[in-house]
Amino acid sequence: MSKKILVCGSVAFDTIAVFEGHFKDHILPDTIQSLSVSFFVPTMRKEYGGCAGNIAYNLRLLGADPVPVGTVGADAGDYLQYLQELGIDTRLVRVLDDMFTPQCFITTDLDSNQIASFHPGAMARSAENDLTGTEAAWAIVAPDSKEGMFAHAHRLKAQGTPFVFDLGQAMPLFSGEDLQQMIDLADVITANDYEAAVIEQRTGRSLEDIARDLRAVVVTRGAAGATLYADGAQHPIEAIRVDAVVDPTGCGDAHRAGLLYGLVNNWSLQDACRLGNVMGAFKISSRGPQNHKPSRAEIGESLKTHYGIELAEPVI
Repeated sequence: MSKKILVCGSVAFDTIAVFEGHFKDHILPDTIQSLSVSFFVPTMRKEYGGCAGNIAYNLRLLGADPVPVGTVGADAGDYLQYLQELGIDTRLVRVLDDMFTPQCFITTDLDSNQIASFHPGAMARSAENDLTGTEAAWAIVAPDSKEGMFAHAHRLKAQGTPFVFDLGQAMPLFSGEDLQQMIDLADVITANDYEAAVIEQRTGRSLEDIARDLRAVVVTRGAAGATLYADGAQHPIEAIRVDAVVDPTGCGDAHRAGLLYGLVNNWSLQDACRLGNVMGAFKISSRGPQNHKPSRAEIGESLKTHYGIELAEPVI
């Protein structure tokens, strides 16, 4: 059986700026209806990013075999070469010569809060990128165009490939009805604590109730770790304490990679979430979504130290 992991989502450039202050000191609740703010950002950099790119990168750190499924513009040549040099199969990254690659503009403050804006570019046509017939053990439908996310979800369901649904930055696009459709299609749902609250509000269902229709719901909670909802129970996944919180950009994607690695290799759901925490901890200690470079041995050492789990060789 194939051990490939289809990673559906955006392949994008991230422009990341750091505001050396606190958003809360400049966004006043009593004037929020006429918000007009400007932040001086002396530090800025451009990074390879996008949810599919970030998840695939972290899966390669683990020795897995990711296949990103995304749509990029003519300006993505260097990104594609970079992925290929990492040993990542880019055959399902479609290039549209008349469009820009998706680009995210992120401003982060000293509390690790983020304000982001996103230009979809070629991502707007991601539904045209048909993955049908590509064998894989698992997949993830990560933030992308709404049409693309639904197209990938239906194609994966039709061919019997189990997948994780990651709402993420696509949250504004999904109504309660849309979310229920994804719940009906997916095997696992993952979200951060804010996104999870939105899912509950829009569907009118608790996470415990939603989890009854799925293999699991995984909620990441930053420094508080994660919560796994599965088998009719809640399982807290204790966080890893890090020496320094440098940059949260891409931490959720790193966690998704750990979760997927565990699923593909038939780990327990708890252990898969623990590996997710390990990957997130490595990521948050580094600037940018793909600049952390732990060796597989270092990942295994952290997993063993914090959770007593061996990082066995991936199942081939």
